[in-house]
Amino acid sequence: EKRNNKPKLNVFFFHHLSKEVNSSLLSHQPTAGALKGAIQLGIGYAVGNLSSKPDRDVLMQDFSVVETVFLPSDGSNLTPAHHFPDFRLKTYAPLAFRYFRELFGIKPDDYLYSICKEPLIELTNPGASSSWFYLTSDDEFIIKTVQHKEAEFLQKLLPGYYMNLNQNPRTLLPKFYGLYCIQFGGTTVRVVVMNNVLPRAMKMHYKYDLKGSSYKRRASRKERVKSSPTFKDLDFQEMHEGLHFDADTYNAMMKTLQRDCRVLESFKIMDYSLLLGIHVLDRKPLSRGGRCDSRKGQKVLYSTALESIQGDVRDPGPVADDDTLGGIPARHKDESLLIFLGIIDILQSYRFIKKVEHSWKALVHDGDTVSVHRPSFYADRFLRFMGTTVFKRIHRTLGASSKKKKNSLHAAKSASQEVLSTSREEKEQKKKEKKAQSMEHLDGNRKIGTKLTHAHARAHTHTLPVCLWLMILSPAVLVFISSKQPDLLPASVVTLTSNSVGAESRSDYQ
Repeated sequence: EKRNNKPKLNVFFFHHLSKEVNSSLLSHQPTAGALKGAIQLGIGYAVGNLSSKPDRDVLMQDFSVVETVFLPSDGSNLTPAHHFPDFRLKTYAPLAFRYFRELFGIKPDDYLYSICKEPLIELTNPGASSSWFYLTSDDEFIIKTVQHKEAEFLQKLLPGYYMNLNQNPRTLLPKFYGLYCIQFGGTTVRVVVMNNVLPRAMKMHYKYDLKGSSYKRRASRKERVKSSPTFKDLDFQEMHEGLHFDADTYNAMMKTLQRDCRVLESFKIMDYSLLLGIHVLDRKPLSRGGRCDSRKGQKVLYSTALESIQGDVRDPGPVADDDTLGGIPARHKDESLLIFLGIIDILQSYRFIKKVEHSWKALVHDGDTVSVHRPSFYADRFLRFMGTTVFKRIHRTLGASSKKKKNSLHAAKSASQEVLSTSREEKEQKKKEKKAQSMEHLDGNRKIGTKLTHAHARAHTHTLPVCLWLMILSPAVLVFISSKQPDLLPASVVTLTSNSVGAESRSDYQ
């Protein structure tokens, strides 16, 4: 400043990096502190410059726009002066990402305040990639470095991503808020701003990176010795027997996962993971040592795990509170849990190199167990693993009220059985009485039938309708009559009657 004799703009959130910046200026290589400061300054300038552009609908050409600006350390008519090496900033699809931020209720001032107010917190990389992760001090946003292919793929993905968010903003897919590229000191760094899945204020007793595959899906020894290791699929099956949810939560969660996986399948995306954080409520009280109090006044819509799986159950207002931070309640054996989850690493398309990788691994191992696979098979295997091994539905058990209902039902059942037995006895008694009456009646008819003469044989044939009437009254009488019917009219009588009738009819004819 003394050499140039020119006043510089005081950017209040970069003074804490002065020592690291001076060393990077001497070595001409950007240090971690200089890189974080340049990221913050570049995002701050891009968002501030966007305020001068009018609000309008997003057009198709807006997804392919790339704005480039040079930010010298001395400043210019358009850019502020700063303490970092000269760098070039590229902003991808600024209007489209502004729409995404508005869709999630993020105001420009809040966005800048979260990213630029305090130094970014560097996180260890849980994955196998070479990405760097930075977390804002208020737990709202994650800034991740991406490769050139991933940034290019994300920009091509934006039209479909835009359509999916319009149809359903409640999703477990990553929520992208900005894509930027910073070039300085011979280094090119591309970063994407996303939602934070695991709040730093909540201690995660277990963390998992789950894909649904088994080949090399176990945490390494180096990972296990960390203070907060990230385990994988085989570790989960050994350490947990599944996380249990009530029926409504389980159905909502699986429905959200199914919808998101179909979207990824339509984009030909695979090799994504489910980042799962588990907080055990019964172990320690919640700690909020690292949480900024300013976050209480700002909430990003649909940003918590509980909001992302509720669908149309509630209004889109935030439901997270200071006790749960939007975690999903669950059970594991006798422990009460809070679950935080989200789908990550979706910028891997099934390109030619991935096809070659799958073919090579399939020659050595079972092709269905490796993580790299065609998108349709990957989605089905992912959903099957999540729905049967990781997440399980709680089966309702009988409580005290259920036992009372069961006892009352048992008493009612026994009473009804007594009534039924009494009614059965009465019916049997009535049947016996009817049977006795029919026996007496049949005995009388049998005596009369034996005394029938030739003159009265034809008249006795009119007793048949009486027998039919008795058969209709009682099924028991029907069996008895059918067994005794041959004795009602002896064979001799029947023969005599038929012969006499034939003779009489012949005499009448003559």
